[in-house]
Amino acid sequence: MSSHLIKYNDTTLVLPPALCGSIGYYALMASHRDVVIDRYCRYDKRRKLMHRYDIADVNGRLTLTVPIAKPHFGSGATWNDAGVSAHGAWWNIHKVALWSAYGRTPFFEYYIDELMPYMQPRDGIQPESLMDLNIGIDAVIRRIAGIESEVRYELSNEEKELIANGDHSLTDHRNSNFDLDTPVEYYQVRASQQGFIPNLTILDLIFNMGPETPLVLKKIIEKNIL
Repeated sequence: MSSHLIKYNDTTLVLPPALCGSIGYYALMASHRDVVIDRYCRYDKRRKLMHRYDIADVNGRLTLTVPIAKPHFGSGATWNDAGVSAHGAWWNIHKVALWSAYGRTPFFEYYIDELMPYMQPRDGIQPESLMDLNIGIDAVIRRIAGIESEVRYELSNEEKELIANGDHSLTDHRNSNFDLDTPVEYYQVRASQQGFIPNLTILDLIFNMGPETPLVLKKIIEKNIL
């Protein structure tokens, strides 16, 4: 089923790193066979998707944040240099919020244990690498969601040069926001009270739809210009 998600076989998609990326982010990824998530893209504190994601809480949309230990390399810093701060024991906040938001969804109990190792401090050492956190969660998400894209985390020097020259063999989305122009509605556990909430983390889709996640992603790819 998942192989049918790939729409582009001849272009390389370049994405920014994302923490529990949005449904639009993963739909775009799933539509390309070759994907580079550029862990060395320039650090910009205005970019939030690297350490924030939106869920559907009991009161509607809620943003969960992993606090950042900012890199100390000035204008040359990349997101690979950013660490995760232990401030506020953020992992406890995320765990409680996810259980509150999705504990009654059909597939929460099937998948939450795979994410829990990332919702705790690493061996008592802080700050840890933000990119290690993102990459670990990304691998879990892609497996559950049936995304068969071939994913790398670093651009080659040749690819950097091609991007700089505007070569069409690479599609650079490192500055995109990934909100869908045409969201596809799927079952959400509180939709009868809140209405459908679009452009959430893909965890919302996974917990609500489980094995049907690839079917929803396919509809999104078909209805949106990705």
